[in-house]
Amino acid sequence: MSDTLRLTDRTALLRHRDRAARDPALFLHEAVRDEAQDRLQMVNRSFTDAAIVTPFPQVWDGFAPGARIVPDAPVLDLVEGAHDLVIHAMALHWADDPVGQLIQCRRALRPDGLLLAFTPGGRTLTELRAALGQAEVEVTGGLSPRVAPMAEIRDLGALLQRTGLALPVADAWTLTVEYGSALNLMRDLRAMGETNALDGRLRRFTRRSVLLRAAELYAQGFATPQGRVPATFEIIALTGWAPDASQPQPLRPGSAAARLADALNTHETPLGD
Repeated sequence: MSDTLRLTDRTALLRHRDRAARDPALFLHEAVRDEAQDRLQMVNRSFTDAAIVTPFPQVWDGFAPGARIVPDAPVLDLVEGAHDLVIHAMALHWADDPVGQLIQCRRALRPDGLLLAFTPGGRTLTELRAALGQAEVEVTGGLSPRVAPMAEIRDLGALLQRTGLALPVADAWTLTVEYGSALNLMRDLRAMGETNALDGRLRRFTRRSVLLRAAELYAQGFATPQGRVPATFEIIALTGWAPDASQPQPLRPGSAAARLADALNTHETPLGD
């Protein structure tokens, strides 16, 4: 039997993260941390037993007193039913089994516990992907895997429903960061630990001519009037609750006490059979 196909070379990923930790550029992780804090402030309850799944624990220092910091390994170091809050922060896009990651988080929740998961979405780095792809084709005559595939919000919403969480919600927002050139963006990605760790990547350094051509194409296609280049980062937030009898439940079909047409003060037109 053949081995299961892997998305991520975890040895390379951990090596990239270790290198990034020495001189990090973690503004995306910091933005997610701040967003998580804002969302929790809107929830009318306090959480006392949090777990945070993150590749960069220093970002979450002091976020929640006593919070347990958990590396984003394939098997998460979480105890079933031990937490009232689990945050999975900016690591799902490197997981070979993202559904499995979310299910592990759900199992770690007590009834009525909250899961918040944040991950880069499909619109992330669209400019860089286009420029690198075209440059590689022009210079080498071929195309190799370079950027981890990132899911669209509707796909992630469907994954969230498969975990068995109640009241699932998926939403997204974008951050646009401007750089002097695409090479500056690539340096930032290196300092985020987000350079190419795909298992199917070419196992050699990218030609300098490919990178320079990509930077040229990036500027030609996307530069602002001021000569800077924008980079789009889409962040998708997934929210769900561990099922509990105290949560709102959908009504049985046909049990409504009033007609929607009456509430809207409109005429109801019956559909034919």
